[in-house]
Amino acid sequence: MTVSHQEHRKSYVEASRPWRFALAVTVLLTGLRLFALFATPLELYPDEAQYWLWSRTFEAGYFSKPPMVAWVIHLTTALGGDSEPFVRLGSPLFHAMTGLVLFAVGRRLYDAWTGLGALLVYQLMGGVTLSSGLISTDTLMLGFLSLALLAYVDLPVAKRPLFTAAGLGAALGLAMLSKYAALYAVIGIGLHLAFDREARRVWSWQLAGVAVAVFAIVIAPNVIWNATHGFETVSHTAANGNFDQGLKLNPVEMLRLLAEQFGVFGLPFALLIWGAVLAVRRRLGPSEVMLLSWTAPPIVFVTLGAFLTRANANWTAAAYVAGAVLAAHLGMRLRPRWVPIALLAPQAALTALFIVWAVWPRTAEDMGMANSFKRVKGWEDTAGAVTRRAEVEMADCGLSAIAVDDRFLFNELAYYGRDFFAKPGSPPLAIWLRGDTAGNQAEATAPLTPAIGQRVLLVTASELKVTDDPDLKMGKRIALISDDFVRAETLEVSRARLDRQRLRRGVLILGEDYRPKPKD
Repeated sequence: MTVSHQEHRKSYVEASRPWRFALAVTVLLTGLRLFALFATPLELYPDEAQYWLWSRTFEAGYFSKPPMVAWVIHLTTALGGDSEPFVRLGSPLFHAMTGLVLFAVGRRLYDAWTGLGALLVYQLMGGVTLSSGLISTDTLMLGFLSLALLAYVDLPVAKRPLFTAAGLGAALGLAMLSKYAALYAVIGIGLHLAFDREARRVWSWQLAGVAVAVFAIVIAPNVIWNATHGFETVSHTAANGNFDQGLKLNPVEMLRLLAEQFGVFGLPFALLIWGAVLAVRRRLGPSEVMLLSWTAPPIVFVTLGAFLTRANANWTAAAYVAGAVLAAHLGMRLRPRWVPIALLAPQAALTALFIVWAVWPRTAEDMGMANSFKRVKGWEDTAGAVTRRAEVEMADCGLSAIAVDDRFLFNELAYYGRDFFAKPGSPPLAIWLRGDTAGNQAEATAPLTPAIGQRVLLVTASELKVTDDPDLKMGKRIALISDDFVRAETLEVSRARLDRQRLRRGVLILGEDYRPKPKD
């Protein structure tokens, strides 16, 4: 082997190190997350059960979310069945893809080491660590937004710009079909073009037309579905902001939201704040301006929403695709070199800890984190108590329906009672209406009505501390439900342990002749 050949090989090995590290990290983290997914005893969160229920029918839209999450679950459960791991399988796989795409974005804008940094920042985000064990709309949206960002970054140097513009439009459209918060990326593109003259020169009317046309084609089925359903999903999304309840001007809520970003994104959120300061001082280069343009809109709009009404910490998620690349680049400037590593160390520890908690939930209880897991426990026990009692009542005088009083319980009973409801002759699952109008998809599509109210097994459940007085906590609701029937009697009480201090108490009521009273 000649010296020049040895040098070439050494140069190749050195140049490929970041990519090999990126691949190794992705395989390791994805493998651990898949292990936790299949090993965990934790049950589906109520929203996950709802997404599974949606996935049973292939639609272009659903009551409160665009259709992508249901489509992905439909695919993964078609491959492996309806067990919890296959309902959630899309999540760690999408996160793996997103991390690798962000590696490509960082390498394209800066260098391969920055790409590796972007992958690490993203994969170790608190929000990603949590959502790797759940199926959520955010996870899917982030995956498609990363592809949109890569297409946007590639466009100035693309050999086939029309194809790249089409890819950008398609990726943005798929992100919108995942969660409407993807619209922030469109705002980010507009912001970037407004600030950067060179970026505007990349775009011709032809390129813009292709991108917009493909985007419109991709989202068209959901737009049509919304139009034929009274824009249910759009209305529900807008209602989440609580703007109809008036403006409150709550600076404490705003500060809380910003503080929570250190949990969602992690300590590198401080780097994004630094980036904003540099932007004000006009000390950012063109690439940083572009990344900040994509990052800022979700954070600014959601923070404003928190100040005016309310906002959840994860509503900023769309910021952190470009934000991961920007944080990685700014982190590479820090000296000494151990500082960016120190910023990621707590997230790495949390990632490992969360896998331990998922596989052995008792460790979460021992560490004082039991309350965080209470809504992914006890549902199968509650559903089992309901279906066993239903079989007894069906063998006696039959049932015209099984009804619950809460959408969470509806979704969980639909999932964990799926074998029972699939049997021929099983009564339908319905939901008792607490008001005169539907507030969720269960109430819109499966309300309890007099037509199926002849003999109903009603279920109401509540999470209680073991020291709580159950009659004090649940008595009013039980009386309210019972008053809608000519005859009602409590049959039994189920108890599902959530942790050492909490349980889910289910009350099973037999109601006959449903005659609902007017609701406020």
